Amino acid sequence: MRWKKDGTFQVLMVTSRDTGRWIMPKGWTMDGKKPWTAAEIEALEEAGAVGYIGHEVVGQYTYRKKLGKGVSMICEVDVYPMVVEKLKSNWKERKERKRKWFSAKSAAKRVSEPKLADLLRTLAKKPSKQPVIREFLKAS
Repeated sequence: MRWKKDGTFQVLMVTSRDTGRWIMPKGWTMDGKKPWTAAEIEALEEAGAVGYIGHEVVGQYTYRKKLGKGVSMICEVDVYPMVVEKLKSNWKERKERKRKWFSAKSAAKRVSEPKLADLLRTLAKKPSKQPVIREFLKAS
């Protein structure tokens, strides 16, 4: 997430590699890493995003991950707030994904997961007043 100089709140979205739909950067847990550290690594790899990440979950949602040959699994995602300070021009998955800033309301219209859309709509209403984000912003 970021706040533009005019105070506008935005969220960074990337396209999925398989379907090209808009998603938030996310990934699997990593051995030996705190979950927010894994989220920070995924934001860098998938979107080239560098910034400050919170240690408290701002929301959760589920999605169906396609594993191939008609096999899929339900994945639960913990969403950690991250204030993006910089977008790298050269990042690991730059040739596999697009990235774009959206208003939270606009992002909510583009995602397929209902709970993620709900979270984004909640963030569209005074994001810095959300308890987890307010505490995160005070600490960063």
